[in-house]
Amino acid sequence: LARPGGNVTGLSNFAPELMSKSLQLLKEIAPKVSRVAVLSNPGNPVEALAFKEVRAVAPGAGLAIQSIEVRTPDDYSAAFAQVTASRADALFAFGNPANFKNRQLIADFALKSRLPSLYQERLFVEAGGLVSYAPSYMEMFGRAATYVDRVLKGTKPADLPVEQHTKFELVINLKTAKGLGLT
Repeated sequence: LARPGGNVTGLSNFAPELMSKSLQLLKEIAPKVSRVAVLSNPGNPVEALAFKEVRAVAPGAGLAIQSIEVRTPDDYSAAFAQVTASRADALFAFGNPANFKNRQLIADFALKSRLPSLYQERLFVEAGGLVSYAPSYMEMFGRAATYVDRVLKGTKPADLPVEQHTKFELVINLKTAKGLGLT
């Protein structure tokens, strides 16, 4: 990341180490949670790594993890039925494009099913989800503008390290928490 080389630079929001902290936060907010259904797209290599990390850290938080595959918008009905049938008591939706586009549908399902829900982006919480813990995308957008400015002024992209996030946001929807009986 320090020397990407070629004509490449930028910012990375990939943070598998956040999975442990996210699951710990979920467990603190909803201590009765023991089975978490994870909506993810295993066809996405980055997401496959993130899911592997979730599986690795879940036992430390006292959680069992169930994979629920969602590759296209047509998969949600079956995915929600699988979550219900598995008797999951929480939902974790990764921030992939399909989930992001359908964040309202996911948040509504979680609330209707009375499932505490965890997300990787604050917009899911703004749609009615319970909690997100993630890098601050507003800070990253500002940093990206700085990079564009430096490249336009002549700095070679190869001379700019790929930056990782430095600021994180914990966002909790208090209305949703209250609706789920959480304090």
